[in-house]
Amino acid sequence: MTHDIHQQNKQLIGKLRAALYDCEEAGLQGCLREVLARDCEVHLAFPLGDQAGPDALFEQGYKPLLAAIPDLERRDFIVIGGATNPGESGDSENWVGCAGFYTGVFEHPWLTIPPTQHVVAMRFHEFFRIEDGKVVELQALWDIPQVMMQAQAWPMTPSLAVEWLVPGPATQDGIRSGPCDEAQANASIRLVQEMITAMGKHPREGGPEIMALDRYWHPKLNWYGPAGIGSMRRIAGFRNWHQIPFLKALPDRSGGGYTVKGLMFGDGNYVAEPGWPNMKATITGDGWLGIAPANQPITMCSLDFWRCENGRIRENWVLVDLLSVYHQIGVDVFSRMRELTYARQGRL
Repeated sequence: MTHDIHQQNKQLIGKLRAALYDCEEAGLQGCLREVLARDCEVHLAFPLGDQAGPDALFEQGYKPLLAAIPDLERRDFIVIGGATNPGESGDSENWVGCAGFYTGVFEHPWLTIPPTQHVVAMRFHEFFRIEDGKVVELQALWDIPQVMMQAQAWPMTPSLAVEWLVPGPATQDGIRSGPCDEAQANASIRLVQEMITAMGKHPREGGPEIMALDRYWHPKLNWYGPAGIGSMRRIAGFRNWHQIPFLKALPDRSGGGYTVKGLMFGDGNYVAEPGWPNMKATITGDGWLGIAPANQPITMCSLDFWRCENGRIRENWVLVDLLSVYHQIGVDVFSRMRELTYARQGRL
């Protein structure tokens, strides 16, 4: 196998990206059948759930979204491809990872979210595992809470950090083309893995200093979290508005990258980590998302991208299936949303 396989895989996903730029139903469904294997594993954010095959992805995912946003348009700002570090089976996997947002005029209800009649933007992270020229697994997080917020319908606690239209890479080189630089990709992966290993030492092996954040993170880092958490800049912002509340609430977090068993792949200065799920924890402390600490066990799906610069991580795009977290602890976010928007649902 040569590194050309990653270029071929990115070209394969490019067909889907093109079909979703000037999107129409018949062309999109045909493209999905061309790109995805008939038995492709499809993992979507809650409440869309797991599906199997291109037709199920179209019927459960894209068709309702197109009904709500008829002029749907996809815009990518990261497209990378590479082979993962070997997993427990000892085998590498070939992946393509994409980040960007879906946009268009929100004309009709979607998942009972009331429409705005204005343009909306919904971030996505989508990872495609490819074998023999077909996608055999898709992991996709669509930031549904971001749509709720734009519809003034978010019923949960406000974000600690800033909610905005998250930008693409500062270097504007996130859509990777050209031959793969294996040495550079491996160096980027090592940096991210070392950072995650250091983070995993706290609190079991010491205080915050054991994470050595200054060693791994650029002083002007940007951390772009999902709607419900928000975005922040610099190590102090990351600590105050995400990491401290998160670690206080979930001190026993484990699995995935926190034990460096998660599968990562790199492309130049970029690193990505699939995982469905890739973390488990127990909510035993206060401070995260306003959730009461009642020893609730949860799993989390998080799809991440990192951009490295001069031996440090400068940008980190993170999406987490927060709606699944709420569902696991028995909170029906959609029911609360409908109660919040009762009058707008035409019930008065």
